[in-house]
Amino acid sequence: MQTPPMMTDRPALLRNRARADAGALFLHQEVRAEVEERLAEVNRAFTDIAVVTGFPALWSGFGAVTVPDEDVLGLQVQDHDLVIHALALHWSNDPVGQLVQCRRALRADGLFLGFLFGGQTLAELRACLAQAEAEVTGGLSPRVLPMGEIRDLGALLQRAGFALPVADSFTKTVIYRDALALMRDLRAMGEGNALMARLRRPTRRAVLLRAAELYAAHHAGADGRIRATFEIICLTGWSPDESQPKPLRPGSAAQRLADVLGTDELRLPVRGGDG
Repeated sequence: MQTPPMMTDRPALLRNRARADAGALFLHQEVRAEVEERLAEVNRAFTDIAVVTGFPALWSGFGAVTVPDEDVLGLQVQDHDLVIHALALHWSNDPVGQLVQCRRALRADGLFLGFLFGGQTLAELRACLAQAEAEVTGGLSPRVLPMGEIRDLGALLQRAGFALPVADSFTKTVIYRDALALMRDLRAMGEGNALMARLRRPTRRAVLLRAAELYAAHHAGADGRIRATFEIICLTGWSPDESQPKPLRPGSAAQRLADVLGTDELRLPVRGGDG
């Protein structure tokens, strides 16, 4: 059996995070605020919380244990009633495996919240870098992490065995002086290129300058500043439990939908040859 290729160079990812600037981690702070807001809407108190994160200091005072987003998570089976995967799942080489480990760490009817960057993230930068590199070098190289779409990511919850799975997203648009400032900020976030297939030499300055020109031409506002899109997807699921609501069997309804809506039921015509 072949081992699937690794997408993320984890030592490089850890080096990037070690060089991160705490002042640039505003998206992680946004995720923590989002978690607090969502938990306030859940009619339950959670007492045994675990947070999977690459930046544990951001979760101080939350009343949770923090574990790094390693391939094998430092979580014990059924030790928690809430597990949060905080803006690190997009770097995982095995996202389903991460979700399965989180589910196993939950007690029955425990809650999972997972946050990661979605497919619309940095769409502007990806397009400009690709065009610039093709123009300058005649080729393309992996530069920005490929990110999943919300429909596909929501399906991962079901594959991992979660009950009542839900995937939703919110978008943050951040304004920068220019594309070069955006790229510096990504490095300060610890989100620099850590792809296994990345170029192992510095990018040619001509590529970066051309990408900045394209970005300014297509994505600048009236003041000349450029916008960058960050899509953050939230995956919500529950550890299965008998107390949770179950979908009804097809055909088991006790009342017709037409009666509830107060409309007439229209029957489809029978086609020739149909029984």
